[in-house]
Amino acid sequence: MNRTFGNVYEDEERARAYATLQFPGTYYLAFRDLPVLIRRYKHGSSALDFGCGTGRSTRFLRNLGLSVVGADISQAMLEQARALDPSGEYYLIRDNIAGEFAPGSFDIILAAFTFDNIPTEAKADALTALRTLLASNGCLLLVVSAPAIYVNEWASFSTSHFPENRYACDGDRVRIIMLDVPDHRPVEDVFCTDVLYQRLFESTGLRLLDVQGPLSTGKEATRWISETRIAAWTIYVLGSVMPQM
Repeated sequence: MNRTFGNVYEDEERARAYATLQFPGTYYLAFRDLPVLIRRYKHGSSALDFGCGTGRSTRFLRNLGLSVVGADISQAMLEQARALDPSGEYYLIRDNIAGEFAPGSFDIILAAFTFDNIPTEAKADALTALRTLLASNGCLLLVVSAPAIYVNEWASFSTSHFPENRYACDGDRVRIIMLDVPDHRPVEDVFCTDVLYQRLFESTGLRLLDVQGPLSTGKEATRWISETRIAAWTIYVLGSVMPQM
């Protein structure tokens, strides 16, 4: 267990299942708008994929022409990432991410679903560390699960077995089943509302540049369930309140 971040994915079976995952169904909507947002807000090409897992989002960033480094606390996940992408740069976070790289190293930082798994009491520390690593005119993109994801059915997820999710408050554990991987053991996330996220941004010296709740158009080939009317994801685009020295 890392003292700053709880390692909930240090599991070889789950890592192998995640390694097969690309951008199906509901996941497509989480990544669909990122290229446009990155082009709109980026001022350089150095990127960090914080919580890279098996490297899916790292390779996504590299395919956008960015020079990207993946970092994660799970050795099992990183082993899969390196096997899939031998030429990629992947680092094991041993303590606080801010100590792994020089301050201001990255023009773009992506954390896709990472904050879903960070306990509430550690979220502020993580955001502060990422702000330290962000270049003065850089942007931090957080892709997080919207509260609605835990109380609806989706092309890629099911929550019908967990009615207790409906009563979740900030910091509570919520469960969800991923349908696009062979490992159907419930995933346990940490519930966090938009109100709390915005409070955390303000307290850690981050300013909100943009926020998106991506919906499907209904024209995709996927058989959507809730995605045309309810956003499963929230995308926050953040910058530093004060330039880094």
